[in-house]
Amino acid sequence: MRRLGLIAVLSTLVVAVSAPAALAQVNFANAPSGTHFRQGSVAPVCTETTVPTTGAVTVSCTGYTLGGVGNTNANLLLTVEGTADFVCHNPGNDNIVEPHSASVEESVEATLVPSRNGQLIVDPQSVTISPQDAADAFQCPNPNWREEFVGFSDLTFTYSLTFVGFNQPAILITG
Repeated sequence: MRRLGLIAVLSTLVVAVSAPAALAQVNFANAPSGTHFRQGSVAPVCTETTVPTTGAVTVSCTGYTLGGVGNTNANLLLTVEGTADFVCHNPGNDNIVEPHSASVEESVEATLVPSRNGQLIVDPQSVTISPQDAADAFQCPNPNWREEFVGFSDLTFTYSLTFVGFNQPAILITG
C-alpha cells in the first residue's frame, strides 16, 4: 500500500512540472520534392519541463529522420524565450519592496547535412533557460534586501526546420 501511495505522489509531481506536448505543423511543400518521414519515424514533439527547485525551464524536442531530401541541407533552430520575474524583500519586515523582471533567451541552431541516400537525420534537441541568467543582470537597490525569483511569464518557444532554398519551414512547432 505504501508503494502505491509513493507512485501516486511521484505521478502527480511529473504532471506538475511538465506542460502538454506541442505538436508539429508539417508542410512538405516547403521541402525538396519527395520529402517524407522515414518508415518508423514520426513528426517531432516538443515538451516543456520546469525544475521546481530552481525554476529552470527546458524545452526538449524529439528526433526523427526524413527521407527523399536529396542533397539539400536544412537549418534547424530551437529558441526559448521568457520573462523572469523577481521581487526584492526588505529584511526588516519582509515586505516586497521592488518587483522587477528581465528577458531571457537561449537557442540552439545547426545546419544539417543529409546522409547517404538522401536521408536527413535530426537528433533530439533541447534548450534550457534559468532564472540565474536574468538575475545576473539585476540586483536589489539595497544590498541588505533579498532577491527572490517568482517565476517565468510570457514563456514561448519556436522549433523550425527550414530547407536551404526555401523561405518557409517544412516543420514548425510553437508553444
